[in-house]
Amino acid sequence: MEGKDLRIVYMGTPEFAVAPLQKLVDNGYRVVAVITMPDKPAGRGLKIQYSAVKEYALSAGLPVLQPERLKDPDFLACLEALEPDLGIVVAFRMLPEAVWTMPRLGTFNLHASLLPQYRGAAPINWTIINGETETGVTTFFLNHRIDEGEILDFERVPIASEDTAGVLHDRLMGIGADLVIRTVDRIASGDYSTISQSHIDPTTLKSAPKIFRDDCRLDFSHHGREIVDRIRGLSPYPAAWIDMKPLSGTNVPPSTMKVYRATFEECLPMEECGSVVVDDRNGKLRVACTDGYVLLEEIQLSGKKRMGAAELLRGFRNIHAYRF
Repeated sequence: MEGKDLRIVYMGTPEFAVAPLQKLVDNGYRVVAVITMPDKPAGRGLKIQYSAVKEYALSAGLPVLQPERLKDPDFLACLEALEPDLGIVVAFRMLPEAVWTMPRLGTFNLHASLLPQYRGAAPINWTIINGETETGVTTFFLNHRIDEGEILDFERVPIASEDTAGVLHDRLMGIGADLVIRTVDRIASGDYSTISQSHIDPTTLKSAPKIFRDDCRLDFSHHGREIVDRIRGLSPYPAAWIDMKPLSGTNVPPSTMKVYRATFEECLPMEECGSVVVDDRNGKLRVACTDGYVLLEEIQLSGKKRMGAAELLRGFRNIHAYRF
């Protein structure tokens, strides 16, 4: 049997899941249904917003299912009626066993890391935050444990020193789409073997948990390279941020600043960690850290637009009054 003969049920929600779905459709694979999250209100007007996967699925004329509960009997009956041969999951949510065991050949997931490393919700962010120089994409069969199923295939991807999470996201999205096609064809032909994750020493693993606001806060008592890697790993979203504390004796309110791009200048700093050093003539904004200075290049003050450091310094003269 060929991959294009399989009846495929595809599950995903964000932009990362669109490229593999489009690759399947463009290459003539039989996607009999797309399952995505229910529509939800978003933005200031709380207008109903479709997921990126739903937007594409509708444009491609694919049937869309949006169950509130994946264990709902009506949904399960609908899924069974589709007679799926294979399930594919890309950036969706945890599935009940009744869903991932229903397809005749099983259900596989595309994960944006080289498993077993960086299991979890935010592998792209954490690989950069941790200063990795290599990552990848992995396909694996689902089982009862998150990201721990039998590995089907993988592709290694280098991380450049200037890559941000946004850049790496887009690169892995395209490579992941190709890997999904390759995995479908191998499963259809039966010509594949799997790699077990069951005997991995957990002490050797790095995780990729969901990122919260405090994970994004910059601490300038750390090494400069670590600070810049955190900025890269959180750019453009959710974005690293700085707690701007007024210096003693100044009359400015506390504030915050997001940072999207920065570089590190290694040297012996002359100021205490967190001290702001302004070069008005050259439009440069530096912050002292343990082993040098972090040069903030693209930033956004609370309530303001995103801008370069030179533009900020021209319009925000009180920056000297803060400590980071």
